[in-house]
Amino acid sequence: MKNFLGSLLGALTALVLFSGALVTLGIGLLGALAALGESEKSSPTVLPGSYLVLDLSTNFSDAPPHLDLTSLRGGEESLQLRAATRSLRAAATDERVAGVYLTGDLNPAGYGSGHAALRELRAALLAFREAGKPVVAYLTFASTRTYYVASAASDLALDPYGMILLPGMASEPMFFAGAFEKVGINVQVTRAGKYKSAVEPFTRREMSAENREEVRELLQDIWDSLLGEIGASRGVPVAQVQAVVDQEGLIRAAEALGARLIDRTAYRDEIYDALKAKTGRAGSEKPFKQVTLAAYARQLKPAAALPAPRPVEGVEPGSGKSGRIAIVYAEGEIVDGEGSPDEIGGARLSRELRKLRQDKNVRAVVLRVNSPGGSAAASEVVQREVRLLRREKPVVVSMGSYAASGGYWISAYADRIFAEPTTITGSIGVFGMQFDVQRLADTIGVTFDRVKTGRFADAMTVSRPKTPEEMAVLQRMVDWIYGEFLAKVAEGRNLPADKVAAIAQGRVWSGADALEHGLVDELGGLEAALAYAAGKAGLGADYRVVEIPREQELMEAIQELIEKAVPGAVRASAGPLEELRRRFERELRALAACNDPQGVYARLPFNLSVR
Repeated sequence: MKNFLGSLLGALTALVLFSGALVTLGIGLLGALAALGESEKSSPTVLPGSYLVLDLSTNFSDAPPHLDLTSLRGGEESLQLRAATRSLRAAATDERVAGVYLTGDLNPAGYGSGHAALRELRAALLAFREAGKPVVAYLTFASTRTYYVASAASDLALDPYGMILLPGMASEPMFFAGAFEKVGINVQVTRAGKYKSAVEPFTRREMSAENREEVRELLQDIWDSLLGEIGASRGVPVAQVQAVVDQEGLIRAAEALGARLIDRTAYRDEIYDALKAKTGRAGSEKPFKQVTLAAYARQLKPAAALPAPRPVEGVEPGSGKSGRIAIVYAEGEIVDGEGSPDEIGGARLSRELRKLRQDKNVRAVVLRVNSPGGSAAASEVVQREVRLLRREKPVVVSMGSYAASGGYWISAYADRIFAEPTTITGSIGVFGMQFDVQRLADTIGVTFDRVKTGRFADAMTVSRPKTPEEMAVLQRMVDWIYGEFLAKVAEGRNLPADKVAAIAQGRVWSGADALEHGLVDELGGLEAALAYAAGKAGLGADYRVVEIPREQELMEAIQELIEKAVPGAVRASAGPLEELRRRFERELRALAACNDPQGVYARLPFNLSVR
């Protein structure tokens, strides 16, 4: 009877799980069909005098967002950064668009909506203003990132009971050494570079002096850049903005108005009434004339708003009628093999670069890097293809919010490197981590035995700590790879070896500092890199842009949904406990991405979170 009841319970559980999967799949398919119908409609109607609505709750990613149909049940919307900036530039000259309405609060996901990406978005808003069109922003509870973007508005309003969360910048690492000690997990590390702090969360209970120094200077660089731009847009001295920050931290509406951080206070209905009047619908029950940024982006022609080619010495611009420039997005952790859609698989990315090298129609490549690094072996696989590609055609790197460690490794040989002042780059160093569970095994009564045919045959076991001789072997590997890293940076950047050694050591730099040290060539965003690549390739202004990876097709997403159909979990609100859970998940995902065959990594600290 007991076995029968157990089998029955198992069958019922399986049935519930299968039913949940069918429900999930059905919802996903219905949503997909709706999305398909929407995409097949003609371009959205943009009525004369409409406002372009920019919802900052969108996550702005570098690469085209991965089409996950499960998100149709609820979740953050994603929009490609370049689609957003191109739309704003196109709308600046579109007679149907009267202005931009900006609202919402940023909620970054993955590597999206980083400080460097938001600088490009903000620059597009400023260009829209310079075209003589208004940017109206309405905030309720605005984070630092949200206020930074919104401060570019020509009319910035805050809810009377709202708040600007502008307390300064902080990074709060999470350390696991104490927890590992309690459960009996031991960690041994090998590293090269005194600032290479990626191992510290697993070996320490607090930041090292070197890590504290580099993070403090990085935060100050980013903060100074943000304050400078905010002050310039608001017409307020930087010192005055800093004084308000230090006095208030959480800045209420009255204080924000007194400090000229906003133009006025208003309720949302007052903003809507004003927009109705501006769009010719005063007193109407209809909403103000509007089109969302995402909808407007879908109706743009591929060639819209191409940047003018940058003049390059010794290169004459051509007609460009048959020329193409490929933008290759390298976003996420660098891992060995194919990787998942939100990772940089070394094998997958190198294959795409090889195809572009062999494609005669592609005249130049812009590699957009938004990565904290990862596997050293996978980084070298990608860099090899970058070197081969550069022999055939120009290769320009555009650094996004992160291009550090392995992210810098794959960038070093480009013809020219662009970065934003707030880009996090450098971190030229490597490390390895070796875990063992001997004390945990002893505690629970698990034992191990072994037979081997060589001195180091069992060196990679997790059943015991590594011997000094084994650690020496691993350290030699790390030192060798670090030496290779330094040599490659020196060769790729044409820098003296001793200078590279001095600015490496695993130290993280802002884009502004990286420019001073010669690690990047110029400050600028993706469009500046595109324009330079076009000039370097001798193309005119009518070149075509192709993007890799391309946007996922609907049927591909449906097939993926079928393969992984499982009951969807209810999305929890982002309270303190939920935020703590998400941090644990981020740390574990980063650790799970460590799949280098040699166990050696060129990566930023796991938990360098700038907020």
